[in-house]
Amino acid sequence: MKKRVAAVCGAATMVAGMLAAAPAAAAPTLSVQHAALTWKDCGTKNYPKLQCSSVRVPLDHDRPGGEQITLALSRVRHTAKTSQGPLLVNPGGPGGSGLTLAGFVAHELPKSVAAQYDVVGFDPRGVGKSKPALNCRPKHFATVRPPSVPSTPAIERADLDRAQAFAKACTTKYADVLPYFDTVSTVRDMDEIRAALGAQQLNYFGYSYGTYLGAVYAKLYPQRVRRLVLDSIVDPGGVWYDDNLGQDHAFNARHQAFLAWVARHDATYKLGKDPARVEAEWYAMRDAVQKKPAGRTVGAAELEDTFLPGGYFNGYWPYLAEAFAAYVKDKDPAPLVGAYKKLGAVDAAGDNGYSVYTAVQCRDAGWPRNWNQWRDDNWQAAEKAPFSTWNNAWYNAPCAFWPTSPLDPPDVSNDDLPPALLFQATDDGATPYEGGVAVHRELRGSSLVVERGGENHGISLSGNACVDRYLADYLRTGKVPRGGGEADATCKKQPEPKPLTKKGAAGPPPSRGVRLHGLMGFRG
Repeated sequence: MKKRVAAVCGAATMVAGMLAAAPAAAAPTLSVQHAALTWKDCGTKNYPKLQCSSVRVPLDHDRPGGEQITLALSRVRHTAKTSQGPLLVNPGGPGGSGLTLAGFVAHELPKSVAAQYDVVGFDPRGVGKSKPALNCRPKHFATVRPPSVPSTPAIERADLDRAQAFAKACTTKYADVLPYFDTVSTVRDMDEIRAALGAQQLNYFGYSYGTYLGAVYAKLYPQRVRRLVLDSIVDPGGVWYDDNLGQDHAFNARHQAFLAWVARHDATYKLGKDPARVEAEWYAMRDAVQKKPAGRTVGAAELEDTFLPGGYFNGYWPYLAEAFAAYVKDKDPAPLVGAYKKLGAVDAAGDNGYSVYTAVQCRDAGWPRNWNQWRDDNWQAAEKAPFSTWNNAWYNAPCAFWPTSPLDPPDVSNDDLPPALLFQATDDGATPYEGGVAVHRELRGSSLVVERGGENHGISLSGNACVDRYLADYLRTGKVPRGGGEADATCKKQPEPKPLTKKGAAGPPPSRGVRLHGLMGFRG
């Protein structure tokens, strides 16, 4: 990483208990001098204490005097007499908005812990209320899309045309800025946020892709890390092509777990007691909607989009099972269409998120430029993992045609951090367990807390009291559990969901898990 001459950034005197600031040579220096932030109330019904602000940062951090962009910020202020500083939070993505997450984290942490932090959220560059906000090809996911599985040359050509059209649209609209959408640029933005907050060090809490942001931030700025929490951890060794192929197998396992749950509740759904029979019914449903989309809305690709969230969070299973049974047993497509609109459909915010997702992932690392490799690798994966392999391939396929040259992913290994706290479920679909183990090895002195048999993506502040105790203790004291094995501590998984007692419910009740997974979104 190049060192740059930078303006001296004024910082407020740190509160008692914070560690010493990094020496000037320990990390890339700041690229701009920040004025004091102006905060305005922007509370919502659920999070009335939220405040909002914004900060200007360079589009290109190697040219601090060049074009500036705006990052939207949110916070819930500390209320304790003594503050432990800012706790910057991120829900994942790339492309996820973090403004509301600040309110959620401040609300769900124990009051005595939340009171000690300014919980700060942000929309990363290109996202949401940050400016410019990317939207390469509005309604890219408009129904009904071509089927995902390229069973004929015509289907493959149609899907390839969509991927190329998206990459071309991004190039046409954003050619000047696309080279500056990548993880390292976002991490440098995070350090600008730290400086604008007047903090010498940062506390950080990230989910999903947010764990990769945290690991890269720690690599670039180790002496500026005070506390670091990573939940549902990206494997940095597979960024990003290999990680997506690994996801295919993990999501297939989660889908099979859902089908087995449906079979165990045959008295309710009447789709069969044998998981293999239930699986056959599901794929027959996919074939049926490919030929005749449900409600003229849900084709095969949209069906996969609808059921994919069940691989992130099993709290959706009862609603997906009802829609599944209604279509197969009652010949009623309405619940399936309703489930798609709630869980699978992409709105304008989703178009924005997907635009940033592709911009970052396609720039971050090398992707095969020869479509034959994609075809071979994904057909091979689909033999063992048919559920979402091709759906995922087309989601990422614009990277085969992306206009920017790839960067080299940073090595996140780190011997210079204070103890970091890592959370991982063993059966996570989006970020498989191996990623958590790998990062535990890479971050010397880190502590890994494992939810044994855990099935969800994002496990802290989601209802598991054991996991949340470790989180609260760490944020309160900085202490982590220590063990002798692969994991330093383990927690039992949460109970599986139960079938609904009333049919036709509009959606899951607003539990902690539902709220969290609504903020995390899907695909990252």
